[in-house]
Amino acid sequence: MKQKVFSAFIVLTLLTYIVFPCFAKDTEENVYVWAEATNENTINQNSTNQNVESENNVITTNEVTEDTATEVADNNFLNLESGSAVLIEQTTGQVLYSHNAHEQLRPASVTKIMSILLIMEQINKGALSYDDLIPCSENASAMGGSQIWLDTTETLSVDEMLKAICVVSANDCVVAMAEYIAGSQEAFVQMMNDKAKELGMNDTTFKNCHGIDEDGHVTSSYDIALMSKELLNKYPEITKYTTIWMDSLRDGKSELVNTNKLVRNYQGATGLKTGSTSLALYNLSASATRNGLSLIAVIMKAPSTKIRFAEAQKLLDHGFSTYSFKEFGKKDDVVTNVVVNKGLKTDVDLKYENTTGVLLQKGEDKNIEQEIQLEENITAPIVEGQKLGEIRYVLDGETLASCNLVASEDIDKINLFTMSKSICYNWVNLLR
Repeated sequence: MKQKVFSAFIVLTLLTYIVFPCFAKDTEENVYVWAEATNENTINQNSTNQNVESENNVITTNEVTEDTATEVADNNFLNLESGSAVLIEQTTGQVLYSHNAHEQLRPASVTKIMSILLIMEQINKGALSYDDLIPCSENASAMGGSQIWLDTTETLSVDEMLKAICVVSANDCVVAMAEYIAGSQEAFVQMMNDKAKELGMNDTTFKNCHGIDEDGHVTSSYDIALMSKELLNKYPEITKYTTIWMDSLRDGKSELVNTNKLVRNYQGATGLKTGSTSLALYNLSASATRNGLSLIAVIMKAPSTKIRFAEAQKLLDHGFSTYSFKEFGKKDDVVTNVVVNKGLKTDVDLKYENTTGVLLQKGEDKNIEQEIQLEENITAPIVEGQKLGEIRYVLDGETLASCNLVASEDIDKINLFTMSKSICYNWVNLLR
């Protein structure tokens, strides 16, 4: 009897180790998770580097979860054919759409956005003026690609150089500018990389200032959006050049036609820069403003120029149809008036320290509440711009935006000297 029980135990043990693992293995290898695409109003606000496997849609079977499957579906719910794309709100940089946004790709002439940014910085610092005449070196004249055929015997003003760079993507002009500013293209490229690091462009390495294909010269659609945002926010005057459709140089002898077709065809277009090579394919940073909402759409590795413009327009259309920018108040607008203790004046106006607003999905602005918090016992002396309170805008208990409320003028403390001074000023004004 004991022998029969022992034999049965042995058989069951063997079955456990041999049969069950086979079933377990088959089950594990055939686990698939299906997730339907979410609706088009989903906001992708993740602006950090995404996992490379997720970005490229390479997920092994045992790594798939409902979350990752949904994330992959969300990445391209507009069904873009381009290799990479991103849509951001220009003022805040909030990401509204993202598809392979951190994949390192060749930027082609979209590189020139950084070059233009550094040129504008030099103008802003006073180290360069629009009237300065820029010479052309042998190196610049021999660039090839998009150019206006600069000659070593001629000079163009910074204004003319910017026009050629922004409108027809002139490689010779951008190299001439780089050499003039930094002494050499190599030194200028170092400035470009330093600026990229400052802006948090972690996917970017520049090897030249023009964008002609070079090994290791890479960036991402997200990083292009970052430098586009910096250029447009800090130097909005650049749109004087980026919105030109047709113009000319050299007393009308050199005709310029913008490589960015959206400037002519898309309502509210403000720029910004095209780029294409045989390896990079077709790239574009497209910016536009409508009804106070400014957007930047970046397309990389589009299979054709037609698709490049169509998909940039699709991104912008999605942004303008889905979102609105709710402006609560402009800088220096008066919000309220408060009592001032022990002052020559008994009250002072409080104004917005900065323009304040928030990006919302359309229809979400109906139940926003305004909350004002003031400092207690506001007492002179007070200086113009001094913080005396704060204003917040709240939706369902969540603060959407806030801004300091500051004094609109100086208020001196009342004493014998300031009282006498005030009386004298009043008499002088009456006698005029």
